Amino acid sequence: MSARKRKAPDSMEQACMLCRRAEADPDVCGHKLEKRGLCAHVFCLYFANELFQQRVAEVGLIGFLPGDIRRTVKRAAQKHCFVCGESGAAITCHETGCDRSFHLPCAVEGGCVTQFLHQYRSFCWEHRPEQAVDAAPEENTTCLICLDPVGDRKSYHAMVCPACKHAWFHRGCIQGQAACAGISCFQCPLCKDKELFLLEMLTMGIRIPFRPWQLLLCCSCAAEGTHRRCSYLRNSTASWECDSCAGLGTDLDAPTLDFAFLFSYSGCARDTVWFLSWCRRRRIIQRSRRCGVNEKGFSDD
Repeated sequence: MSARKRKAPDSMEQACMLCRRAEADPDVCGHKLEKRGLCAHVFCLYFANELFQQRVAEVGLIGFLPGDIRRTVKRAAQKHCFVCGESGAAITCHETGCDRSFHLPCAVEGGCVTQFLHQYRSFCWEHRPEQAVDAAPEENTTCLICLDPVGDRKSYHAMVCPACKHAWFHRGCIQGQAACAGISCFQCPLCKDKELFLLEMLTMGIRIPFRPWQLLLCCSCAAEGTHRRCSYLRNSTASWECDSCAGLGTDLDAPTLDFAFLFSYSGCARDTVWFLSWCRRRRIIQRSRRCGVNEKGFSDD
């Protein structure tokens, strides 16, 4: 049974007009938009057939006009998803002559590839792009991320880095890593290649979000940091403490660092390491002064 049919029937949350789901994986469908009786996931809008975004994002839903959305929903009502069998399939395979249609949340279940690039093209299981790299996993090869077996060959669910040809991972696992890393930090988990790896993953339907991450530094040592999403912290959280310092506690405010700004300013990771070291030394000095100890380790008394 598809995930669409597992949705609670008594849910009062408004469903997306294009995929008919009240809840869907935000890594695939994006967040849900609601405005003046319209409701749709961001990427359900982008991938829908014959639905075009206007230059002015303030009109309709991020530039998609209400009339155009309703006409698309009406056309989709005549098409059935080849994955779950329900009507309202607003996405059709990009291959000429192929009429397989599906809902965006059904794409992975149906082995479809949706390319999160400028053209937002979609392909069914028969016409989807395949990895061209000549590689096969050795016996008992496991996913670098979840450590479960990847099988004995490349497949829709088992993927390989095109650069090193040794990093194997599941589609779902690398999608999760891409969602956390963002386009500026996403790389092969083994060889750290970015260019070939990123282009290959985009072509194969992995969504890599563009976001300016903010790093929340440990309020005690300032030597370790975490992204809010990685540690499931709310936006209102003003301080965070690493595992090593947990329990020590200080009332110092944690500095926040815009990662994208820092790299554009410094130009290399070495300066970032220097900055973090400087933060750590500054914190130690501040704490020492509060305890009556100077920088050389002697009491001020």
